[in-house]
Amino acid sequence: MDNFVEMTVDSIRVHMSSGQHVVILKETEGPHFLPIWIGVSEANSIALKITGITPERPITHDLIVNILETLHVRVDRIVVTELSGEVFYAQIVAEGDGKTIAIDARPSDAIAIAVRVEAKIFVAQAVVDQAGIIPSDDDQDEEGGDGEGSDERLSQIRDWINTLDLPDLGNDSPPHTHPS
Repeated sequence: MDNFVEMTVDSIRVHMSSGQHVVILKETEGPHFLPIWIGVSEANSIALKITGITPERPITHDLIVNILETLHVRVDRIVVTELSGEVFYAQIVAEGDGKTIAIDARPSDAIAIAVRVEAKIFVAQAVVDQAGIIPSDDDQDEEGGDGEGSDERLSQIRDWINTLDLPDLGNDSPPHTHPS
């Protein structure tokens, strides 16, 4: 996909002073990270799946996946398509009945579904350029691998998230999500 960057879910973090949740996407073959503010239920849904915990009964994103599978619709990928102001927009790209369909979705919901079906996550290069961050070289070990450098990288991301000045949300709606 030209002009799109493949990413994976790196982690879910909490902004300490506000309690707001952030999903951190990591570029698969590059240095960029992309923080996206999400709601607590979406954060829990993503975290359940990536930690391997299966709830006793299907939660909403499991239900959506079950419905799609019953209808013989396969999620191919999700795409974070744009960032307008403080709002990210995304699509779930699926195939069914010989057709490819793009379904408008909040990035948080699209990511929660992607992790369940192991679909690839793509982000428009323009969005990465606008909102992506690159940790400084000081916080990575020389090989750029896991271990201490990885812990330092996560610490830098956590510290960066906690320094953000969040807008007054008033209605408990997190910024950076597609309006419902």
